[in-house]
Amino acid sequence: MATTFLASPADFSVLAPFVNEAFVDFSLVENKHAMEEALALVASELGHEYDMVIGGKRLRTEGKIVSKNPARPAQVVGVHQRAGAEHAAVAMEAAQKAFATWSRVPVTERAALLFKAAGMIRERKFEFCAWLTFEVGKNWGEADADVGETIDFLEFYAREALRLDGTATPIQFPGERNNLKYIPLGVGAVIPPWNFPFAIMAGMTVAAIVTGNTVILKPSVDASTIAAKFFSLMEEAGLPDGVINFCPGEGPEFGGAVVAHPQTRFVAFTGSKAVGLEIHEQAAKTRPGQIFIKRTILEMGGKDSIIVESDCDLEAAVTGVVASAFGFNGQKCSACSRVIVDVSVYDAFCDMVVERVQKIKVGDPAANFAAGPVISEKSYRKVLDYIEIGKSEGRLLTGGTPVNTETSGFYIAPTVFADVAPTARIAQEEIFGPVLAIIKSSGLDDALTIANNTEYGLTGAIYSSSREKLERAQEEFHVGNLYLNRKCTGAMVGAHPFGGFNMSGTDSKAGGPDYLLLFTQGKSIAEKIGLASEQA
Repeated sequence: MATTFLASPADFSVLAPFVNEAFVDFSLVENKHAMEEALALVASELGHEYDMVIGGKRLRTEGKIVSKNPARPAQVVGVHQRAGAEHAAVAMEAAQKAFATWSRVPVTERAALLFKAAGMIRERKFEFCAWLTFEVGKNWGEADADVGETIDFLEFYAREALRLDGTATPIQFPGERNNLKYIPLGVGAVIPPWNFPFAIMAGMTVAAIVTGNTVILKPSVDASTIAAKFFSLMEEAGLPDGVINFCPGEGPEFGGAVVAHPQTRFVAFTGSKAVGLEIHEQAAKTRPGQIFIKRTILEMGGKDSIIVESDCDLEAAVTGVVASAFGFNGQKCSACSRVIVDVSVYDAFCDMVVERVQKIKVGDPAANFAAGPVISEKSYRKVLDYIEIGKSEGRLLTGGTPVNTETSGFYIAPTVFADVAPTARIAQEEIFGPVLAIIKSSGLDDALTIANNTEYGLTGAIYSSSREKLERAQEEFHVGNLYLNRKCTGAMVGAHPFGGFNMSGTDSKAGGPDYLLLFTQGKSIAEKIGLASEQA
């Protein structure tokens, strides 16, 4: 699909309305072949070393970050430089220098950069899917969803920046000319996760730069290669030096130094609660030379529930729960890790879930198995430890074991526990793996109490045929993204602004109409009409 670039804000009306990127149908022979060719191409490029780039200058460090394929841990995907605390000031200086000019670039030009990049990603969709498969273990469908969401973010935020540029005050005060402008904040740190290493990384980055900010991008150590590919594409699209500074590094060292820097104006972060709270605490400290309050834009995970009521379509509920719990092996902050089932359908639901889960095939995502590996050995050990805890807290229905393969990948069988207490550890703590806890409820009052009993509040869903119950859930189910009679994963840009309550973050609502406001500050301008001409 070709994109029409705008010459000026007056041309906004000629831009086609935003439409979500279509999913790839891999059952079509041509798409299957295209993906196989992309996998072969990317396989031939594995193991390359990538530079750190600050202000357009390529740098190499003695220490390295090595990204490996979680399906084949002996296979190196990419080698990256390890930015240290000493690089924080250098990156800040480069970003500040770029901000002086980038912040003055017309919004139409900044939006045009995003449109161009979106088109380039669309043309290379299968290639980016293949990189996601190798670096983080996504099967073809999950990889396609990640790439599609990346395109959506670029297309949507470009349009939103143009819309924001046309903001007007609610009234014009008599005798004055009133204007409201949303101006950039300055230099920000962007710290994305590994589980959506393309969409979330790119989404936070382009939201910052399309509004006129410059950024220091510190990708996840588990997914630095896809970030390097994105940065390279942005350079190819015409990104000026220093607008994005690509700095792979460890969180406590480089990331901590950037967050603490007195000239860091904002921090956009997606990741664990522990790290998010640490960033928030460090950003709240005012340091010498700092003349503003740092802004934090945080998404910190969840412990998400689906309520299954007795009057629901049970087959639809089972389908939605299994997809939400085991898509990308449960490694989504939106994943269903708890399902709260009414006592009257509890036994039937458990039987149906087990039958469905046992059909999930585990294997190499490059061969498009439904379930692949978890991201790392650390995650593998953590999930297996939680499974052992679950064996003492519930009744193991299926799974619960590692899956041994000749590649020594980090595979764990999709696991389901029944008869789990609402306060059990596996019902309260974020596991981030293929583990589902089934909790029994007695009526909607009980189900809602259980659903709201965690410190998180990201996503949730309810299956019921009762309009009254659905309306009660809308009022009383305390999550940022609530879904009625559908799964709790798969938020679509524009349709489902994404972000949670409580310890799930700052409810930033990525992909929504107010997200770009988080990267700007409002400037109200009032001019008395006629005074300038009188003085002249």
